[in-house]
Amino acid sequence: MEIYVCADLTPEQLQRLNASAGDATVHARTNRAQFEKSEVVFGNPPTDWLAECPDLKWIQLESVGFGEYDNSQWPALGNQITVTNLSGFFAEPVAQSILAGILGLYRGIDQVTELRHQERWLGEDLRKSFRTLNDAKVVLFGYGAINKRLAELLNPFRCDTQSFNSQWQEKDLDRALATADVVVSTVPDTPLTRDVFSKRRLALLPQQALFINFGRGSVVDEAALAGALTSGDLGGAVIDVTRDEPLPTGHPFWTCPNLILTQHSGGGTGDEMDLKVDVFIDNLKRYRGQHQLNGIVSFTRGY
Repeated sequence: MEIYVCADLTPEQLQRLNASAGDATVHARTNRAQFEKSEVVFGNPPTDWLAECPDLKWIQLESVGFGEYDNSQWPALGNQITVTNLSGFFAEPVAQSILAGILGLYRGIDQVTELRHQERWLGEDLRKSFRTLNDAKVVLFGYGAINKRLAELLNPFRCDTQSFNSQWQEKDLDRALATADVVVSTVPDTPLTRDVFSKRRLALLPQQALFINFGRGSVVDEAALAGALTSGDLGGAVIDVTRDEPLPTGHPFWTCPNLILTQHSGGGTGDEMDLKVDVFIDNLKRYRGQHQLNGIVSFTRGY
């Protein structure tokens, strides 16, 4: 068996992978010819490489999202190749980033950081704008691993949480938004999630509400969100993902008020790649033993 590694591994990580590969041959970012002869791939290969890969059986992505492969040769390739992702992998760091963002806005951390750069002291005048998270009404749009973990982190604040899974109903969501203090979206990009938070839906939110997006940028009308923040019709936002990444120069998210932009880094940790290697090694053992792989993606379902 030949394994092709597309991920950027340190020599130590590659050595650990080699030690777990048994008699398999591991190719670390060599060339396309080696890729085309490989049975297993770890990492996210270029989409055009999938055109000529008769021996490829399994791809372990180093991401949760797989949108770049949605327009590849599926479903034809789906009969040949199993694709697994890192489903649930980022739940803990992302949930903590969301909580940090909410508290950052509620407790004015974004404001005082900017004031320090301006060398301005407002002191007592700041206090009246601060809030606490206690007893907040939180709408969780998407109820996968991230929002389930976030719900646990919100327990000490006695938040009233309402969750919406893939079976969500429009009238129920609209009703929940009308009284929400915080809305957290963690859904993938699918036909059912695109543009859910339109200008109309954002207008349903109370003026002091926060909108949080750590799923995919396609879920929200970015111009409408920036407009609501600028006009003061929305209390704040924490945005980890955007439609275009990196965020283009001149995009209103760079300058609109009360927005924390985390630049798709919300799931990051210093040992992230070590943990990804662990996931691959575990799944490789399952693959060799002909057991069910963890994290099999469905291109039809979209996650």
